[in-house]
Amino acid sequence: MTERVAGVRLAPYTTLGLGGEARAFVAAGSAEEIVELVAEADRAGEPVLVLGGGSNLVVSDEGFDGLVVRVASRGVEIDGDRVTAQAGEDWDALVERVVAEGRSGVECLSGIPGLVGSTPIQNVGAYGQDVSQTIIAVRVYDRRSGEVRDLTARECGFAYRHSAFKEELGRHVVLAVTYELAADGPADDALSGPIAYRELALRLGVALGDRVPLARARAAVLELRAGKGMVLDAGDPDTRSAGSFFTNPILTGGQAAELELRAPGFPRWDMPDGTVKVPAAWLIENAGFPKGYRRGPARISTKHTLAMTNPEMSASTEELLDLAREVRDGVFEKFGVTLVNEPVMVGTRL
Repeated sequence: MTERVAGVRLAPYTTLGLGGEARAFVAAGSAEEIVELVAEADRAGEPVLVLGGGSNLVVSDEGFDGLVVRVASRGVEIDGDRVTAQAGEDWDALVERVVAEGRSGVECLSGIPGLVGSTPIQNVGAYGQDVSQTIIAVRVYDRRSGEVRDLTARECGFAYRHSAFKEELGRHVVLAVTYELAADGPADDALSGPIAYRELALRLGVALGDRVPLARARAAVLELRAGKGMVLDAGDPDTRSAGSFFTNPILTGGQAAELELRAPGFPRWDMPDGTVKVPAAWLIENAGFPKGYRRGPARISTKHTLAMTNPEMSASTEELLDLAREVRDGVFEKFGVTLVNEPVMVGTRL
């Protein structure tokens, strides 16, 4: 088993470049090692933080007073349409591979940073796709029962940017994820799923519902994400973020009616269940927080209003959260809508 190291700074392991020291840090190279390390710490009553790619994480300036287990397990197995990836596999590398093989279902999730293990926790999604549409099983270590279990998609409780894993954050450690990704004929002829997002359809020059070659869909998504500073790039300060910091609010009919009084004609997506999804970026910009808005060393991305960034890598966690709080409170004051953070908070809160 890999040896523990004391006093490791966590900032370099997050895309925000924020976070203090871990009391103990260890990299786990297999699912078995992940389980062994977490179970041992649980028996000793030691706090545990399971760390993936650090792309959806905000760690406090004080760090983590416990054991940080960095997921470094590797391996991809393919059985027909089923693709099973270990939690430590790089997500975009997996997407690139399956697209090259002519497998559709995750092409619109290209360029999203992080590891496979985080995808079911957040129900990662973008441009009209999310992983709940293709996940058929998630292998987890249940820290409550001490068992390794295979959960069905239904048991994962997927919803918009949400899952059962977030309901009891920390209970389940994701070890591997199985996706159903059908190969649509020869790789060179394979088509994407129906394009379901207007911005992507416009970029591709097609109608909503049309299908395009897989490689073309992936390339268009990467272009859109890069234009918003959402593809990791050491030369682009706007990518020093945790991605979208706030989720798009989903309002009841009554809440939507109240917002209509404050902001007649506000942009909206009417959902099948009668709720209304509102673009958080529109709320933020129209509450007086444009792209590039700065509070000390922390800044809203110059490309994408939803990203809180650490452009010069000089901000503290609290300075970045002060900016996020200002934005959240300003949106509530103007529109009566409460924005909810998407990244996981470790040792701090918004």
